[in-house]
Amino acid sequence: MNWDHPLPFTETLRVSDADIDALGHANNTAYVRWMERCAWRHSAALGLDIEAYHALDRAMVVLKHELHYLAAAFADEELVVATWIMNSDAKLRLTRHFQIVRPVDAVTLLRARSEYACIEISSGKPKRMPPAFIEGYGKGVI
Repeated sequence: MNWDHPLPFTETLRVSDADIDALGHANNTAYVRWMERCAWRHSAALGLDIEAYHALDRAMVVLKHELHYLAAAFADEELVVATWIMNSDAKLRLTRHFQIVRPVDAVTLLRARSEYACIEISSGKPKRMPPAFIEGYGKGVI
């Protein structure tokens, strides 16, 4: 694959009929779901799954998505979703990039950038990243 950045965390998926909208292609919300699933799996691979979030009373929540839809996906196509942590300030914020590629023709369907902030789950208020977040997400920064 021709990835935008080196060493992506990837996940392969198949576009389901439920992802298809009235125009006959994958709805824009499906791309966001795929990004979220890939980000969660990457976080879990870094040792920061939902159980760790609750044990630490911290979570990374989306502040902003910037999505560039470049080509359509259709039912039953295989896609690969890639993510990278591009930046972490080791305090409150981190940035992920995403790329979705259709392997059969190597077309990039989407490029996206998401900004996250650390919150305390119990209060919903911004809180500094705990050491486990700094270390875990720090390992994923390219």
